[in-house]
Amino acid sequence: MDVLTTWINNYRRAWESNDPEHIRMLFTDDAEYRTEPYAEPWRGQGEIVERWLEAKDAPGEAVFEWKTIVSSPDLGVIEGTTVYAARETTYSNLWVVRFAPDGRATEFTEWWMDEAEA
Repeated sequence: MDVLTTWINNYRRAWESNDPEHIRMLFTDDAEYRTEPYAEPWRGQGEIVERWLEAKDAPGEAVFEWKTIVSSPDLGVIEGTTVYAARETTYSNLWVVRFAPDGRATEFTEWWMDEAEA
């Protein structure tokens, strides 16, 4: 399994569990997480965990499907779809993930669009 697929599987586990350790394991100590391309990033594992949990989804709330656009040992790009059935909301996603040699993310940036607003 490539680094991107492993990371996405672990991201989904963290998304469903909201377990701080699962979240922390995704990112290097000094990682940057951007919820939008030009947003001020969440910096470091501590802030990433804190902010993730402030905005967490309930387990099972979202269905996420994705496909690889680019995958290399140090960069992953995916196109995804996130469906929140109870909210009747679907988002189109583009994620860019830069990886450290150990497979954790050093940078994560997500682009998302509410399909109802397209």
